[in-house]
Amino acid sequence: MGTEVSQIACGRHHTLAFVPSSGLVYAFGCNAFGQLGTHSTVSSKTPLPIRSIQTFSTSLKTIVPEDFRIINTSKCISFINCENILSWVSPCFPPAYIFPFSLFSSDDSHFKTNPKLPGIDLKSVRLLFETLMKPSFSRLLEQVATKSFENLLIPQLPCSPPDVEAMRIYLILSECPALQDSKNYISLTIPLAMAILRLDANPSKVLDNWWSLVDCSVFSRLVDMYKSIVVFLLTGGKALLIPAFLESYISAALKLLEKLHKVNLKAQHVDYNHFYIPDITSLVDIQEDYLKWFLSKSSVTLCAYPFILNAQAKTTMLQTDAELQMQMAVSGANLHNVFMLLTLEPLLARNPFLVLHVRRGHLVSDALRELSIYSDIDLKKPLKVIFDGEEAVDAGGVTKEFFLLLLKELMDPVYGMFTQYSDSNLLWFSDKCFVEHNWFHLIGIICGLAIYNSTVVDLHFPLVLYKKLLGVLPTLEDLKELSPTEGRSLQQLLDYVGDDIEEMFCLNFAITRESYGLTEVKELVPGGENLTVDKANREEFAIAYLRYVFSDSVQEVYSAFSSGFLKVCGGKILQLFQPSELMAMVVGNNNYNWEEMEKNAVYKGEYSASHPTVRMFWEVFHEFPLEKKKQFLLFLTGSDRIPIHGMASLRIVIQSTSAEEHYLPVAHTCYNLLDMPRYQTKETLHQRLTQAVEQYEGFSLV
Repeated sequence: MGTEVSQIACGRHHTLAFVPSSGLVYAFGCNAFGQLGTHSTVSSKTPLPIRSIQTFSTSLKTIVPEDFRIINTSKCISFINCENILSWVSPCFPPAYIFPFSLFSSDDSHFKTNPKLPGIDLKSVRLLFETLMKPSFSRLLEQVATKSFENLLIPQLPCSPPDVEAMRIYLILSECPALQDSKNYISLTIPLAMAILRLDANPSKVLDNWWSLVDCSVFSRLVDMYKSIVVFLLTGGKALLIPAFLESYISAALKLLEKLHKVNLKAQHVDYNHFYIPDITSLVDIQEDYLKWFLSKSSVTLCAYPFILNAQAKTTMLQTDAELQMQMAVSGANLHNVFMLLTLEPLLARNPFLVLHVRRGHLVSDALRELSIYSDIDLKKPLKVIFDGEEAVDAGGVTKEFFLLLLKELMDPVYGMFTQYSDSNLLWFSDKCFVEHNWFHLIGIICGLAIYNSTVVDLHFPLVLYKKLLGVLPTLEDLKELSPTEGRSLQQLLDYVGDDIEEMFCLNFAITRESYGLTEVKELVPGGENLTVDKANREEFAIAYLRYVFSDSVQEVYSAFSSGFLKVCGGKILQLFQPSELMAMVVGNNNYNWEEMEKNAVYKGEYSASHPTVRMFWEVFHEFPLEKKKQFLLFLTGSDRIPIHGMASLRIVIQSTSAEEHYLPVAHTCYNLLDMPRYQTKETLHQRLTQAVEQYEGFSLV
């Protein structure tokens, strides 16, 4: 009907014709074997468009339009060369196996491709590639992967594709099994990553949108593939590549993972820890990598991509940062002292340590007094604690007990600083307290110092505290953790399907609080008492409720706490952590593995794992209830929590003493060292050990 046909191929029973203006391939003639590609077996005297070839060619011909040509037709089969991808229409296979018939959705959604809809059935794409991997097609797949993809298609992918349909090639190629084969990482997978990273802003955003819509399994495979590439390059890259190429390839893989991670933050396809590469700690010196990142000495550092680092690796980084800043603070103090000696002003010398002198009976007031006289720089120095009247030298154990006792006193309900929620046993800042704000500032400093000095502390705060410290907004799940009853009620309001919300819930935009026998109404928005919650504004009510509980009602005291915390632990190192990782840094965890603790134990003196007294000790210990075991951990290490590195990092030492049986075991918490007399009976050992762990407070020379 007046259109121009540029190419035509004829067989004995059917004909194919290509119309360049529309990008359609037409077929007519005998269709007894379905060779016309119309998904039927009815013969046609009139040219009809081949349904799936047309769509595929329209999206691909824009890349290499001159390379679309009809090669051959015969009685049963037609061959079309479409952008270096050999395609065929054949009656020998079910429709799902025909390439490229399977690439696009079975409905008409592929005609509606737009920045938010790719119009591709990726399951069928994967099925197609799996079919091509069968022995009968192995040669074809090898030709496509090694020649077409590597030499022609991927190198020609433009920075700015001509239309949105041309973007679909990135989704199709990512499903090719050849890209997941390590022998093709250098030639195919990394070049594809580089092509994706070269995309201009708008097409790059389109691809992000499409990735956010794919199945979780598709997204997960893509993440796993580029994680494997990072490990592959770090493991054997130095032997395969010159340093410049190796650095470039690692950078490409990491940047693509970063792009996928940003997509996942919104799409939530996988958990954030799915991006972890646990092998990193064994493949890379994390301390060295952090120093390069800190000093900007290298263009590619793993610390710049914290989402691939697990909590243990990040802990190593934070400890490295703390050691670095401690060394700088100590060096500054020593340099100042040398200058003072040269100028004959020794009285102005500075202590290279942050030394706190406190009395057990006045811990809070003494800690406030001591910390108030130190500058921010002094807080970066190594911490030493001296209890008045006690002779022990602080090698870590005294500091542990200081944190434990101070925070225990500060959390005492008598001060009214925190509200304890009975149904979760968690604490949150009180909106009614009568202590000065510098007490909250002190708690913040103490929490920061605990992290800074690699000491876990027992704080019963919910995860939302660490979210706020990292600038992450609270959610309804946080309210469910802190106050399950309130959280469930708010969820019921949001889930209610009826239209009678006003009568059912009887809520307005105000909260009634009981405080010291008085009832007080707090409006969530201006005029909230007169604003009824209905179906249209219930989400707004939920947001305002969460904002009041976690922000508005505690703004001043939380600000005092966070300013103290960030004074010690501020800086870009903190932003590398997820909230749950930061929480584990502060309070450790309770993933107890007592068998592992026994396995890692070290013995001194006469003791060994097979010594009768040692065997009796472990029998008694394993018979203890959980609370008693935790009490022993507190007695021996100064904390009943496990460091973030796990039980493997908690190595206890048991040594024999010449003391008689009526003496108690003695713990040196500085070194996790237990002095244990050679008890002869299990009953005696049980009695002495129980008595010792119940009287753990106080330090003196033994």
